[in-house]
Amino acid sequence: MHPAYSVIFFTAASGAGYGLLALLSIGVATGWLPPDRTLGLTGLGLALTLITAGLLSSTAHLGRPSRAWRAFSQWRSSWLSREGVLAVATYVPAGILGLGWAILGRTDGVFALAAWLTVPLAIATVIATGMIYQSLATIRQWHQRLTTPVYLLLALATGGLLLIAILRLTTGQAGKIVLVVQAFLILAALIKWLYWRAIDRAPVLATPETATGLGRFGTVRQLEAPHSQANYVMREMGYSIGRKHALTLRYAVLWLLFGLPCLLIAQALWQGTFATIAVIAAVLLAALGVVIERWLFFAEAEHVVMTYYGAGTK
Repeated sequence: MHPAYSVIFFTAASGAGYGLLALLSIGVATGWLPPDRTLGLTGLGLALTLITAGLLSSTAHLGRPSRAWRAFSQWRSSWLSREGVLAVATYVPAGILGLGWAILGRTDGVFALAAWLTVPLAIATVIATGMIYQSLATIRQWHQRLTTPVYLLLALATGGLLLIAILRLTTGQAGKIVLVVQAFLILAALIKWLYWRAIDRAPVLATPETATGLGRFGTVRQLEAPHSQANYVMREMGYSIGRKHALTLRYAVLWLLFGLPCLLIAQALWQGTFATIAVIAAVLLAALGVVIERWLFFAEAEHVVMTYYGAGTK
């Protein structure tokens, strides 16, 4: 599949935003985070900015963005529609939480309730995003049971990295959240590695032999190409990446998104300027890593329609 930069930005930015929003809301609901206005304004402001920017960028991939509102009516059958409904619904309790925390300096009462409501909505939105891709049976790399868990863990891991950076810059310390985020990073790396292993071993959905039913007679080959020149389907669905190139990018993801950030945020357990610099470096490296990971997620995807254009082997 052709990697669309608008969708890459959407999944990376909104994922981190929802992960940060969920962790902030858990901190407020459990009383772990203090009712500090600066912390609330910075944390919720960044989370909602990333979410909004990501959602707006996703409309750039639509043929007619002005009709995007119509997707909300298909929530009974469409994960894309469910994602939109959940995304909008999340703004309500998140806005109430922001009013209490960032403006009034309160995280009790109705604002604590709003925090509890924000958590499942934020997580459900990320799950819906993952299910948009996992539900597509025509793309074997996406139609995997690990697709949605990867989305959710990446959201929590990248959002957690942002939370550690915010805590370092606003309160000067991060506390035990460092260990939680390290656990997210390690678990996300493991699940992502299992995902790559699964798509490498999964058989192709169709070949020219199975598509035509002529496999019993031997190898099927095309006499002529279906089109005389490149078309939209070939451009969008026919993008491919070399095996060696993909492996190199996978190793880059493992180090940039998981390995190095996991090591760098350990410095947040101590005081000092170096610790803050290390945390910021971890966020920047992870940002680069998640963009590569998202690009690779699309570039490695093989749509079954390309069988019509002669693609029949892995």
